[in-house]
Amino acid sequence: MILELVEEARKKGASEVDACRVVCVSARTLERWRKLPNGGEDGRRGPNSKPAHTLTPEERARVIDIATSPRFRNLSVRQIVPTLADEGVYVASESSFYRVLHERKLMAHRSHVRPSRGRNKPRCHVATGPRQVWTWDITYLRAGVRGSFFYLYLVLDIWSRKIVGWDVATDETMERASALITTTCAAEAVDQAGLVLHSDNGGPMKGCTMLATLQRLGIVPSFSRPSVSDDNAICEAIFRTLKYRPGYPRKPFATLADARAWVEQFVAWYNGEHLHSALRYVTPQARHELRDVAILRRRHALYRSRKATTPRRWTRDTRNWTPIGAVSLNPEKVTRDA
Repeated sequence: MILELVEEARKKGASEVDACRVVCVSARTLERWRKLPNGGEDGRRGPNSKPAHTLTPEERARVIDIATSPRFRNLSVRQIVPTLADEGVYVASESSFYRVLHERKLMAHRSHVRPSRGRNKPRCHVATGPRQVWTWDITYLRAGVRGSFFYLYLVLDIWSRKIVGWDVATDETMERASALITTTCAAEAVDQAGLVLHSDNGGPMKGCTMLATLQRLGIVPSFSRPSVSDDNAICEAIFRTLKYRPGYPRKPFATLADARAWVEQFVAWYNGEHLHSALRYVTPQARHELRDVAILRRRHALYRSRKATTPRRWTRDTRNWTPIGAVSLNPEKVTRDA
């Protein structure tokens, strides 16, 4: 029977080692069974007798009585056993307590607190062109007074990586965030119906004013898992680019006007001059305006002509100048077949 199951698993693509692990048999044992005249029948029968030190029915009943008694029913086993030991009483070890209680299904969550639930990864959103999926976030810019900050609101189109909207303020509010999204949609002349806006779980992102604005505009909200920055990695990456860019002030911004002026020049550079590594080194503005295909085509033609002129300098094909296709936010993990 075991040999048949392993062989069936192998035919379906599983490795023999993995199949053996599932049926709790080593690969060497399986090989030895194949050489037996009975065709490899499982000869394991398990223990013929119970261990001499196993708990008696009376001891198991006492474990249950103690654990469910009014005195101990709200304590964990790790507290019950030491308490009994302090009183000179030994009934069973902690592991035996746990084993008996698990068998009787007495280890369920007993308090009125809602059991913790897993945090599912946000839904994957795919952009096949500009103005389909945006992401936004807020970061701190140091102000002149110690302990105070200016707040940079930034909205990014994930398909083109273009900064489509931004603002710098002295406060962090959902009203200002709502106003920014509204003006950005108007400036981009975006068809709000179906536009996805992703963010983290901060107050300005999930406040009632912000959610009402998104509903009014027909924008689909998307949120990261609490305390998981990777769910909004694109925004985290641009904030790092901003703060590690040469010329970023080492000293705090003296005034709000200074902070806005610096961010304005950064946005102009990032959108119009920065050759983005995720876009085959074209600018976000060119990608946003669908000019990246022509730019990459010209680069490809140039490299092909140079290879034809001096072929001995090229051991492989020319550099990959294929335009980037669809862009996914929080893509699903690709698993290889066994």
